[in-house]
Amino acid sequence: MDHLQKPIGILGGTFDPVHFGHLRTALELHQALELAEVRLIPCYQPVHRKLPVASPKDRLAMVRCAIEGETALVVDDCEIQRKGPSYTIDTLETLRKQLPSTPLCLIMGIDALLGFPSWNRWEDILTLAHLVIAHRPQYQLPQTGVVANLLKQRLKNNPLALQETLAGNILLHPVTPLEISATDIRKQIASGRCPRFLLPDSVYRYIQQHGVYSISHI
Repeated sequence: MDHLQKPIGILGGTFDPVHFGHLRTALELHQALELAEVRLIPCYQPVHRKLPVASPKDRLAMVRCAIEGETALVVDDCEIQRKGPSYTIDTLETLRKQLPSTPLCLIMGIDALLGFPSWNRWEDILTLAHLVIAHRPQYQLPQTGVVANLLKQRLKNNPLALQETLAGNILLHPVTPLEISATDIRKQIASGRCPRFLLPDSVYRYIQQHGVYSISHI
């Protein structure tokens, strides 16, 4: 195989709103795994959860506000531009065409990993990307079933495994456990309470200026 580029991280989500739980995870993994960058990709229409409260335009703008000045993090609007249901496989296929020699590292939590076999074309995802699982110690890994077998086959202990091939490995990596809930942030804002220190001030200013989570929206 030709020389590979430095891996990039991919962190998708509704980001409704983006908060320090998302941002700290992205930055820690960027540093620990020596990623070239981590792309934050707001989805247009989530497949496995109800529709976001904020519009795609507002969620994209909030992520842009959140990462301003942090060169390790990049916002990617490909799913919002594509519209329709946001399937990860479609995004990875697009990125693979753009970055043919760059390992792609799909970042997810353990809860997402447990539901991974329900994702659209989940087995194909592993032909396009590695999985990086942001590990929190209170979660127990399954001992039986599809995910347990997947971990037995593909789990690596050394982050260098992400740099040696384009896709197909799974890495667990601990991150600082910030139990911040976007739902709780929205409720606080709607009830007139201040969510400061749960999300960047720049994001809170945007929410205030645009009335994103007014009581009528919640």
